[in-house]
Amino acid sequence: MERRLTAQQLEQIVGEVGRLADRQQAELDRSEVQKILQELNLPPELLDEAMVQVQRKEALARQQQRNRGIAIASIAALVAIVIGTGMFFQTRSSSLAKITATQDRITLVQDNGENLQAVDRGAAIAYRVTLNDAPVGETLNLTCNWLDPTGKVVHTNRYDTKNITTPVWNTQCRYQLPANAATGAWIVQMKVGDRIIEQSPFDVN
Repeated sequence: MERRLTAQQLEQIVGEVGRLADRQQAELDRSEVQKILQELNLPPELLDEAMVQVQRKEALARQQQRNRGIAIASIAALVAIVIGTGMFFQTRSSSLAKITATQDRITLVQDNGENLQAVDRGAAIAYRVTLNDAPVGETLNLTCNWLDPTGKVVHTNRYDTKNITTPVWNTQCRYQLPANAATGAWIVQMKVGDRIIEQSPFDVN
């Protein structure tokens, strides 16, 4: 049974035949090229080498075009990464800057709800701080510095909190005072990055 064509298919076929005909007219066979070379007083025996060179140049041009496309895509990806990283750190920095402390206490490690103003040498103590505007869904890297009466940092705690689930967040750092700890006025500081968010003085007896 003879296949029937729709008007749309016929239009497409006519267009394709026209393109093929134009291409055929544009292409020259080998004998025609040799004839043209002879008319131009050029040696036809160099035709094969010339065709190889043309093909190489065409292949090189295609490769360079691909390379340019790859380079442009790589640069665009790099720019996106740089912008994204910058925005992340800016947002992170802004988030950390909002953190404050609403309450702090010095207690023994076994917390009895006290807020000690003085402790004995050799005591195991904890610095308990309630943070406000803590970044929910993240962890915080915190530092505690314990300073003796001369202002020297004699102990440092560095730790990551658990994953924060509420903007008001309780955290703590601990220190076992040596039996020969210097007596007098001490200070404990809690820091986020380089910023002290809270500190408290206490005496060691």
